[in-house]
Amino acid sequence: MKRRVSALLAQWYDRGHRDLPWRRTADPYPIWVSEIMLQQTRAAAVVPYYERFLDRFPTVDALARAAEADVLALWSGLGYYSRARNLLAAGRQIAARGSFPRDYVELRQLPGIGDYTAAAVASIAFGEPRAVLDGNVLRVVARMENDPGDIGASATRDRFRAVAESWLDRRASGPFNQALMELGATVCMPRRPLCPECPLRARCRALANGTVAQLPVKLGRIPPERIEAVLLLIRRDRRILLRQRALSEPRMPGFWDLPSPEHLPAVRPGAPAGQFRHTITHHRYIFTVSPAPAPARLPTAAPFRWLDPRDAATIPLSTTARKALRLAGLL
Repeated sequence: MKRRVSALLAQWYDRGHRDLPWRRTADPYPIWVSEIMLQQTRAAAVVPYYERFLDRFPTVDALARAAEADVLALWSGLGYYSRARNLLAAGRQIAARGSFPRDYVELRQLPGIGDYTAAAVASIAFGEPRAVLDGNVLRVVARMENDPGDIGASATRDRFRAVAESWLDRRASGPFNQALMELGATVCMPRRPLCPECPLRARCRALANGTVAQLPVKLGRIPPERIEAVLLLIRRDRRILLRQRALSEPRMPGFWDLPSPEHLPAVRPGAPAGQFRHTITHHRYIFTVSPAPAPARLPTAAPFRWLDPRDAATIPLSTTARKALRLAGLL
């Protein structure tokens, strides 16, 4: 079955797949950048960020010389900003050593690189025979094996990794891993999988048993916490008042955001201009955007600044601020 699965995947992948920019190179640097950006983010959303990032930082040495604020500004809107900070820290380590790590073990030692990312870069850029195990692969394996194990459990993940390793085409590990991930992203999807189009459908035990919709299984999901908050839209001519988050704040430290009423207690919010939703892991925020008059004096406890929305790309602006400015028609 090992050879048959890899052959079926290769034939299917060769017939056509998404033309993603990071698939057009064997350079480990852009491949690594793409894999970091793709963590918990859809490929379609990543493409414009990836292209802008490489335009600005075309080599790992260029990234290593960058200021953190510049990296965060380019990352702004992509979310999960610890990824950007780790990318910069790892880039500086790579530049200091003088060469890009060429195998899984060395890659695994860099900040922000876990098992999946190290395996992906090692296999795609260097041909190291190592299977990847991301959410897409977990889903494919669970359904192919009709395995109801909890994918959040280490024992299940070890078992699934062994299955993926048994399928692996060790002579073409990079294309194999990309084909398997592509299958999970475009055919073996979480909802409404396209089973009739799947090249592995004849060997899928979940399809044969009618359990595709029940797999994979993930137990112990934390119920989301609903949080309501207000953002103040304070204008002076074309400029908008922003507050920089302290480095000690748990969410997006160092980013610029719209102030909240607790930051400007002397300001009285006006009638709401609208609301938007924003989800971060297990938190579901409902933000109300309220215009408010400019205060006579700004507090000195936190950095404030006036920003022309046309210059938003020059600073690390929070996703919530971007959403609020779009809601108000200012971005």
